[in-house]
Amino acid sequence: MSHTAHIPSHRKPRRSASKLAVRAGVAGGVLSTLAMAGTASASPAEPVAETTLEMPVLNLDLAAEVSSAVTTAAENTRSAAVEGELNAQEESARTGAAAEAKQAKEAAQKKADEEKKAKEEADRKAEAERASRAAARTSLQSTSGSGSGSGSGSTSQQGVGTVTAPATGSAAAIVNFARAQVGKAYVMGGTGPSSFDCSGLVQAAYRQAGISLPRMSQAQSSSGTSVSLSALQPGDILYWGSRGSAYHVAIYVGGGKFVGAQNPSTGIVERSLSYDKPTGAVRVL
Repeated sequence: MSHTAHIPSHRKPRRSASKLAVRAGVAGGVLSTLAMAGTASASPAEPVAETTLEMPVLNLDLAAEVSSAVTTAAENTRSAAVEGELNAQEESARTGAAAEAKQAKEAAQKKADEEKKAKEEADRKAEAERASRAAARTSLQSTSGSGSGSGSGSTSQQGVGTVTAPATGSAAAIVNFARAQVGKAYVMGGTGPSSFDCSGLVQAAYRQAGISLPRMSQAQSSSGTSVSLSALQPGDILYWGSRGSAYHVAIYVGGGKFVGAQNPSTGIVERSLSYDKPTGAVRVL
């Protein structure tokens, strides 16, 4: 082995034929380009042609359509405004008519209520006058009967029907008060003085005699002692239903009649026992 074998060679590598051909081609192209450029610069300059842009022309038919659309839109807007105004006027008219009708109805109802109230007041005054005259007759007849020695069980006339009043006059006070309320209104829960329900009337009538009764008809039908319907006396409490659970009460006023607050349609009335026969009766006096 040579002693210089390990030293790398400093010779330049040989270029291959292909690489040389490529370089020659590139050089040739560059020279051709330069030659063409020189020739072009030597030739006289040609004038540059001007380019004119044509603007679109608006079609007359399209313009007419646009104008028609604008006119239609304006007309629709005006029509909508007119319709809205008409609707508002109609609504205002309806509201006004409804208000006038309501006022007329309220005025008519008020007039009817006033007429009813006036009639009820007139009926109450007439009934009070009748009761007053009846009480005066009773007092006169009782005094006359006592002077003639007829005893405390005298018979006297109480308006309609015969009433046998005890010497204490408690039954007469109860009956007179009950009859004075005839014609007044029936109102559920009413205890007077302008309206009553059935037990409210009985309670108020007995209060005139200084007797306190329970408020409800069930308890009133359990007061005192039971009596037969064939042995009734003025002032007895009549009841409908069973004793202790009665649903209606009234006051027997004599002569086969009673006074009671019947219902809202009739109010306080005086009726014959045959009109609505009671179930039983109790005596508290």
